Amino acid sequence: MQIHIQYNKDKVIQALRYHFISRPEVKVMLILVNVFAILSAGLFAFKVVRAMPFLISSLLWFFLMLTFWFWLPRLVYRRSETFREKIDMRFRENDILLETSRGHTNWTYNKFQYYIESPHFFHLYINEKSFFLIPKDSCGPEAETFEVRKFLDEKIGRK
Repeated sequence: MQIHIQYNKDKVIQALRYHFISRPEVKVMLILVNVFAILSAGLFAFKVVRAMPFLISSLLWFFLMLTFWFWLPRLVYRRSETFREKIDMRFRENDILLETSRGHTNWTYNKFQYYIESPHFFHLYINEKSFFLIPKDSCGPEAETFEVRKFLDEKIGRK
């Protein structure tokens, strides 16, 4: 099975957001900041605390949302040349062959720990912080996307 990959910037940024926000440590931090913001808003409303804790929690929440929703995905996109290349990807029995205008490489399936699926991509995780994105649009019609999903389930497995 062969896929021709060309990345769409907006969809890649959305996939990077999905990656960052799905990290367990980020989820815990967002929950704690939200609880602190709600608690400080309630205490401020009942005049138990002054405006400063409410202001600090609001700014902290705002800064975290800007970081994980805007800055980090755009920074990763800008620094990675992969998203601006055209890639030919072949799923073979023992490995995945990636070819670009600059060369080619083979990745055996045991190189990947697991994969997850987001609305527009398959995320193949090499480790907890390194992954490769396969756009579902590149897979073709739904039937071929189903074949890729089935193949990834057999060779790599979901988290």
